[in-house]
Amino acid sequence: MNFQPYSRKKHVIRFMSVIACSLLFGLLQVAQAGPLDEAKAKAHLQAVASGDMDALMRDYTADTYMDWVGGPLDGRYRGKEAIGEVWKKFIANNGGKPRPAKLGKMESYSNPKGTSFAVSAEYGGEKPVKVWHALIYRDGQLMTEIWQIAPAIQLAP
Repeated sequence: MNFQPYSRKKHVIRFMSVIACSLLFGLLQVAQAGPLDEAKAKAHLQAVASGDMDALMRDYTADTYMDWVGGPLDGRYRGKEAIGEVWKKFIANNGGKPRPAKLGKMESYSNPKGTSFAVSAEYGGEKPVKVWHALIYRDGQLMTEIWQIAPAIQLAP
């Protein structure tokens, strides 16, 4: 029998190296996963403020849904056509004019399945509105949008 006095120690070191590499690979995968595209989310919110229907509608798929919570547009809307009707009403409610917008700090959360953005906003205009937004992207597409009307929101100066 060929006995190597440190073979167990070598196996433990190899095992720990494999575990460490696996953990590192997993962390790198999460860090690179999802459409971590804050610029895209900000552009969407700017399209809301400017009333740019073409830019707004480019972000949606036939499967996208929007939950508008509170206010006169309260409801769940599924698909581009239904969501487009909501935006037409929102834009018409301000006489078709752009709304000055102030956005709070945007937060993002990502994993391999997608990225979510959350931000508070104040949209000015004839009837100002304060909103908490959640935008959920999968494979680079906006799949879920939540508009929570929130009159008590206070944005940092």
